[in-house]
Amino acid sequence: MLNLRFKWVIVINGWYALLTVPRANYMIKHKERYSDQQRFEFACRMMDHMRRCSHTATRVYGKENIPEEDGVIFFSNHQGKYDALGILLALKKPCGVLWEKKQANRLMSKQVCGLLEGVDIDLTDMRDKVRSIRKVTDAVQGGKDFLIFPEGGYTDNHNELQEFQTGCFSCSLRSKGPVVPVVIYDSYKAMNSNTFEKVITQVHFLKAILYEEYGNLTKQQLADLVKSRIAEKLEEIKSGLCTGLQPDQVIGKA
Repeated sequence: MLNLRFKWVIVINGWYALLTVPRANYMIKHKERYSDQQRFEFACRMMDHMRRCSHTATRVYGKENIPEEDGVIFFSNHQGKYDALGILLALKKPCGVLWEKKQANRLMSKQVCGLLEGVDIDLTDMRDKVRSIRKVTDAVQGGKDFLIFPEGGYTDNHNELQEFQTGCFSCSLRSKGPVVPVVIYDSYKAMNSNTFEKVITQVHFLKAILYEEYGNLTKQQLADLVKSRIAEKLEEIKSGLCTGLQPDQVIGKA
């Protein structure tokens, strides 16, 4: 796919990158001078600028399902380059991302990843996968929230689920924190299409799964549980059952 929409976002962000990348790099290099919240908010400003350039708005549902405690892991389906932006812009407190290495090394993505203290992962290297999962686990045990896409990458799956990789679920089994399934819908249209019309995506935070519920499960069983809840909500959206719901938040002008 040509991804003309994403290329357009990159082109028109040239001047913006010249202004913000040095600032972001400085904040990353001097983390002791900026709180986690300050760096998160600056990353969100960068992401929101990219959202506006992509002519995308996001309707957010289920924010009452986000636990107030620390050490939450959000597991979401994956469709394209906009996915993390749509989810993170709906959150109020810092959240890291387990980011595929190639994507994390792109200009501005690299800075956002650094500001969020995200973790990159090489999905083709088993040793690197183990390293990355350990880093995420340590961060979550230390009280940091994290966003993970268990499908790993994305193709042209659009609103269809792909196979879940089970390794990332060990982060929850070891850290014992809440697991929040997240459903994104039409997110691929924002930056993985060749059209330029206004796009409205959806983000649904589902009911948290607490350790008391999943603690005795294996990685595979937990992956199956999370996937089944995401699949169920996707089917509800496709069938029109969610059409009349009022969003908790609208990011951008829908």
